[in-house]
Formats: sequence, C-alpha cells, structure tokens
Amino acid sequence: MEKPLWYRWARVWAVGFAIVGTGVLLFKYTTPTEEELISRLSPELRQQYEREKQLRRKEQEELIKIVKETSASNDPIWKTGSIQSPWERGTERINLREKYEKELAQQNQMEEIERVRLELELAQAKTRERTDEERKKKSWFSWRP
Repeated sequence: MEKPLWYRWARVWAVGFAIVGTGVLLFKYTTPTEEELISRLSPELRQQYEREKQLRRKEQEELIKIVKETSASNDPIWKTGSIQSPWERGTERINLREKYEKELAQQNQMEEIERVRLELELAQAKTRERTDEERKKKSWFSWRP
C-alpha cells in the first residue's frame, strides 16, 4: 500500500532537517575557536602570528580603503582602485607587505634615533654638571680668596 503524499514529504523534511542539524551541531562543537588555535601553536609560530597581526590589520585597512574608492567610482570594478590586474602589462602592483615592513623599519629607526638623542642629552648634562663642580672646587696650586 502506498503512503499518502503528505507523509512522504514530512519524512523528506524530517530527514533533511536531521542531516542539516547534525552538520550544524558537529560544526559548532568540533571547530576550535581562534584562541584555542593560537594556544595550540608552537612558540615560534605564535610569535610569528603576533608579529604579523599588525600587518594583517594594515592589509585589511588598505583593502577597505580600496573598496571604498572602488565603490565611489562609476567606472567598472576592474578599472578602479590601485590593485591592477595581473594580466595587464606595464602596471606596478602594490605589495602591501613590503610597504608595511618599510613603514615599520622607518618607525623603528626613528625610535632608535630618539633613544640615542635622549642618551646623548643625558650624557651632556652629566658632563656639564661635572665640569661645573670642577670649576667650583679650589685647586691646590691656585689661590682664591
């Protein structure tokens, strides 16, 4: 005896819901969070992740800037923005990593220059103090009333 049509459709929906629900539950309970993934990394990889976190943030900002520029233009998407097609000849592609590393190196260089300048000023101040103290002292061969 053949089952009614509504019964067959109810079974299809129930089995489909069970399959999708099982997949969602498995995904939810077996996928690690970002913190768990980072904690499981080796110390070297964790340091690299922390070092490059700033780079990824800069890349994301640059991409958002390009997207805003592209969306504000009336030109087709492939003609707008600073990212050029790899098939076009004679165009210079932006290398965000190199750009970020150059900025970081310049920033580190400026911090180092500032640190050295402060150390130099401190050394000069100490030398001035010692010189002033020596001038104030009476020497044994000079007579001062």
